[in-house]
Amino acid sequence: MADETGHLPRRPGRILKATQWSLQGLRAAWLHESSFRLEVYLFVVLAPLALWLGEGGLERALLVGSMILVLAAELLNSAVEAVIERYGAEHHELAGRAKDMGSAAVFVLMLNVVLAWGLVLGPRLL
Repeated sequence: MADETGHLPRRPGRILKATQWSLQGLRAAWLHESSFRLEVYLFVVLAPLALWLGEGGLERALLVGSMILVLAAELLNSAVEAVIERYGAEHHELAGRAKDMGSAAVFVLMLNVVLAWGLVLGPRLL
């Protein structure tokens, strides 16, 4: 939602409201999106592993951050799908393309996770 007052700094009350809306979005994704739940489960398992295996803050940030990007992309993908479904379930080429592109964005970031983990941890395993 756009600010009524333009680009002025937000008051604490507005920041609290924005936080509440964000938490509502996370709750909705958890309740209605099985892909998001699966990715959260993987994050819960892999994030401690990343913190343990990463050597230094930069490696840990790369390993954990790559997984956080997947979660963010999944939230955006789910938002796109929800808006498209709002306007009807009938097939439309542009709606299908938008859904496919959202899914592709999540997929590309999952490849990024595999690449980051492979490049950081691979040399240690060989």
